[in-house]
Amino acid sequence: MFATQLKYDLLMFSREIFYMVFTIIVPPMTYLFMGQLFGDAMYAGNLSYAETYTPSFILLITFGVIFFAFGFDQVMNRTTGVEKRINLSPVSKRTLLVSNILRSIIITSFGYFLVFFIGMIAYDLSFQPFNFIFAFVTFIGFNAALLVISSAIYSLFTSMNGALVFSIVIFQVVMFTGGFTMPIDMMPKFVQVIADFNPLYHMNQLFIAVWNGQFQIDNSTLQSIGFIIGCVLVSLFVLRFLNKARK
Repeated sequence: MFATQLKYDLLMFSREIFYMVFTIIVPPMTYLFMGQLFGDAMYAGNLSYAETYTPSFILLITFGVIFFAFGFDQVMNRTTGVEKRINLSPVSKRTLLVSNILRSIIITSFGYFLVFFIGMIAYDLSFQPFNFIFAFVTFIGFNAALLVISSAIYSLFTSMNGALVFSIVIFQVVMFTGGFTMPIDMMPKFVQVIADFNPLYHMNQLFIAVWNGQFQIDNSTLQSIGFIIGCVLVSLFVLRFLNKARK
């Protein structure tokens, strides 16, 4: 039953044009487009465009999949009555939750390898086994953190339209304040301030360092890790509080 449910969830994702465009099509296309403009530039840490933005766009796909296909789906199921029908079905809520989590991880992993292979083909990105494996483990950790944060945020919505507007807006905010379009230190001051409160910005900085073998424990790294952990803990508290309130 579990395998059937997972297959069904993956099939439904592939049929959602909105999800596919924002999560699987737009980020890789943007990655290629920006590479044509800034492919010869060098970035912080003496990194090339591919070394800097390959992990960034992998993370952007991860964010898109989890916030749209996991978080927004929760609101849609809750507001359209699907959740109530699920409670009456022979499929347990635990099975559905685990299936949705695995679906997200499978799709984000596909995005991970897709962007990596594009980088290898288009920008001669090198393959370093240890960095690649360490980056993938970090990537799975970020998946887990974003799943918790997404679930907490979307649990606050009671309207599908409100959640949809929020999803579209937050995608744009994350694009500009997460370091996915250009380095944050080149942005206006107010954008830099917003970035400090954006967990995706901190994840992006850590992921770039891990991807390129430049990860080291310092004040900046500890602040980023601490901020991400803080967001996860707050999200867990929100989820627990809302679950108790709805019982």
